[in-house]
Amino acid sequence: MVATSTGDGILAGLNEPQQRAVAHGEGALLVLAGPGSGKTRVITRRIAHLVQEHGVYPYRILAVTFTNKAAREMRDRCTALLGDGARELNLGTFHSMCARWLRVDGERIGIANDFVIYDDGDQLSVLKRVLGEMQVDPRRFAPRAVLSEISNAKNAMLVPAEYARQVNSYPQEVVARAYEAYDRALDGSNALDFDDLLMEGLRLFNESPEALEKYAGRYLHVLVDEFQDTNPVQYRLTQRLGSTHGNICAVGDPDQSIYSWRAADARNVDYFKRDFPNCEVILLEQNYRSTAAILGAADALIGKNPGRTERTLWTDRQGGEQITTYEAYNDEEEGEFVARQLNRLRAEGRSLGEVAVMYRTNAQSRAVEEALVRHRIAYRLIGGVRFYQRREIKDLLGYLRLLYNRQDEASFARIVNVPPRGIGARTIERLRAYAGAYGISMWEAAEAAVRGDLGDVTGRSRASLGEFLQGMERLRTMEFATLPNLLDALLAFSGYQVYLEDSEEEATERLENILQLRAVMEQYEDVGEEGSDLATFLQDVALVADVDELESGVEAVTLITLHAAKGLEF
Repeated sequence: MVATSTGDGILAGLNEPQQRAVAHGEGALLVLAGPGSGKTRVITRRIAHLVQEHGVYPYRILAVTFTNKAAREMRDRCTALLGDGARELNLGTFHSMCARWLRVDGERIGIANDFVIYDDGDQLSVLKRVLGEMQVDPRRFAPRAVLSEISNAKNAMLVPAEYARQVNSYPQEVVARAYEAYDRALDGSNALDFDDLLMEGLRLFNESPEALEKYAGRYLHVLVDEFQDTNPVQYRLTQRLGSTHGNICAVGDPDQSIYSWRAADARNVDYFKRDFPNCEVILLEQNYRSTAAILGAADALIGKNPGRTERTLWTDRQGGEQITTYEAYNDEEEGEFVARQLNRLRAEGRSLGEVAVMYRTNAQSRAVEEALVRHRIAYRLIGGVRFYQRREIKDLLGYLRLLYNRQDEASFARIVNVPPRGIGARTIERLRAYAGAYGISMWEAAEAAVRGDLGDVTGRSRASLGEFLQGMERLRTMEFATLPNLLDALLAFSGYQVYLEDSEEEATERLENILQLRAVMEQYEDVGEEGSDLATFLQDVALVADVDELESGVEAVTLITLHAAKGLEF
């Protein structure tokens, strides 16, 4: 099948199944799109077709994808097709859209609109404290494993009480108690984790008919990318949004489902056909990315999957190398083989920036990294320490989050003695205990200590707490023209920049990271403009994903897990 051209510019260059998907009008649509079959092109052309041919206003279209990078690419393509009209489209991830809805309407279900979003590090910090208070042995119940179980419970739409009713073993009982205490700690800090964004977004639609009517009525067409990666909560959200009109376009491929460990359920594709029985199903089988040899091998493997909808990828592309396999004796030999192959490619004039080494888990990168170092081959490791996870960035974000929300316990505990102010760990624990005993925030506990209500917080600690609270309060009440101005004032008050300059540990690199953070904040321009305030900045930062940091054009081999590589091209 060759690409066809029609008089309609939007349909020009599309093959016949792509044209049918783009031109589909009202009603549910399921597009089963194999890898490299042009699904992003279909989604963006479909959006343009709805606007230009069906007269749908851009602000009445919602398109959801799974990473900020994919959302940006989608917006760029829509802008090329629609011009300024693309600015009114609602494009984003499930998490970012839920965060937006909860900011506006969360108070309908008791969620204050100044909530903060806890990232992975914050969640782990809270859970470690919770397990410590429960006197749970971390060697028997690893905090990361407990947090994963709590995440699975949330993705299965189980609140703590519902999870507790299902326990049938001692380990599950520990998780149930930790889940309840963890949620209570987040509530006390007016914080939501990533899973909460989805759960509370769904609860908003389930418990507030007004909110459901508002958003289901606003979005006349809903498009969901990577549908095979949706979890039960995301599927329910999609259902609710299409409950009034049924105009849902789901684009996915069960063959590419690799996130079941993160509660993704490829069966949602089948559930979609069950819940929308009149949906049109279109198969995109022409591959524009790979050679016939690669497609043949892939089809031979995936064809063994039970219960699979029969479809076969094909391509017009000719040539290409045959797939080769190499079985190494051990990890070290495998790493050495990879390094030799890279040296061969480099000798042939190939750019190593076009090459990726993929593995199943991050731990498997060690042998490859060691071999690349021995052979002096530059590489970049995706999934290492991300920009927003670096110590100095986490510290400054902690300050900014505490300025925004004084109830944020994790941020208070992180930065109250950074740089060192003479407020030791024992004082911080006393503040935490006092806050817990009286049902107040750690900020309020610190205020009580400054007043002298905590008899065991005296001397230098008490004076330092007073100076810290006064300085933070001054920053809270000052007016700043831009977010970078706020950061500059924060650095001056806290002495953080001087603190880094005086330290010997990667000082130059850490200061450069702060400049990079300032450059990011400059993108938000006037803090008085809608969508450019501190809340939006903190929300966007919290929702940044690993692979969004992937730079292009770097002359270095990319080391990346198979999961993180999904959707990328090398």
